[in-house]
Amino acid sequence: MAAVRPSALAGMEFLPEPGEPRILTAVDPSAVQHEAEWRSDVMGWAPSVVTAVPHRKRRVARSSFGLVGLLVMIGLIASQGWFLVEIPLGDSEWAFERTGLREFSEEGYDGTGVRVCVVDTGIDTSHSALDDQNVVFRDFIGRSTEPIDRGATAHGTMMSGLLVSDGHQQGAVPGITLGVAAALSGDSDGENTGDDAIVAEAIDWCREEFDADLVSLSLGGERMEGQRDVVVSSVRRALDAGVFVVAAAGNDGGAEDDGRVASPAFLPRVIAVGATNETGVVWENSSRGDGMGDAPNQKPEVTAPGVNVISTGANDDWFSSSGTSVSTVLVSGALAMILEAHPELKVDDDRCIVHVKHALREALGGPHDPQSGYGELDAMAWFEAVNPTCPAAM
Repeated sequence: MAAVRPSALAGMEFLPEPGEPRILTAVDPSAVQHEAEWRSDVMGWAPSVVTAVPHRKRRVARSSFGLVGLLVMIGLIASQGWFLVEIPLGDSEWAFERTGLREFSEEGYDGTGVRVCVVDTGIDTSHSALDDQNVVFRDFIGRSTEPIDRGATAHGTMMSGLLVSDGHQQGAVPGITLGVAAALSGDSDGENTGDDAIVAEAIDWCREEFDADLVSLSLGGERMEGQRDVVVSSVRRALDAGVFVVAAAGNDGGAEDDGRVASPAFLPRVIAVGATNETGVVWENSSRGDGMGDAPNQKPEVTAPGVNVISTGANDDWFSSSGTSVSTVLVSGALAMILEAHPELKVDDDRCIVHVKHALREALGGPHDPQSGYGELDAMAWFEAVNPTCPAAM
């Protein structure tokens, strides 16, 4: 059984997961009204109340950063037992199987030749499942020339692990060239915070310097009506240049859902991703769309597993998290394999982006629903629906 490092848990309090008391969720006591519930300042999302473990510190990892916030409930759940009861190290193979990602990889695809850029808190490549990765890294928070995860929680490491980990759990596309931009960081309140101008700069770096084919954004914020939004502008520049963008729909679902996905997921050419659980039911906190727009751009477009999904964490541990952040990365993995199979889809304008989105809608088959989109990710069906010949440039 892997040991839980005290340094990784400093200041934390722990709450048992509903239905699985052997697994604990880390909770931030600084969160508003954490005794009863907590709420993300950015997305307005309140998860279910759970009972505290007596005599244990607890902490909920909360994330917000100006107008752009991490769309995830970081469970920071080490996959072993917090009660010193030896529990077999879990994995989330079900998520890769359910989405067809493993079936796709069995056809010989692993993302080779595709450049995927993750804008997040960074990456900890000292993790044993990531230490063989040759990551192209840029630190927009400090001046580190070596990969580092600057988050209050290892959010960027977790998202990257779902793509490229090689160890206890295999990532979806370990053959990609991975670029990671550290644009968010932990603050004194234990939150992952960042400036929208820095996030925009990081997205521009993905396009201009890293030369990304695909940008994966497990983040989002409120839409700025009537104001210039630098993050939206940077995403539009990427789309105009033919860079695919996959973004989290948001975690403000439920009774107080405002009926709009987050920014920049709301942009028509972006693929907005909602979350489902292990049985394929839409997660109650997955943000709803407003049902407006025309196919294939109604929001969200697709859902994917995003509840209690395990990935690489801090200090060589494995963490579990829930949120549309997780779902976003799985869809990015499927798209990376499609681009590997059809490199001709990588052009310098947006005509192939719209083309591939039409194929996604066709593959999922269902009428659009404001919460589940066109349906849950089926990577193989999406691949088979893609015609590698994009419309001619106008």
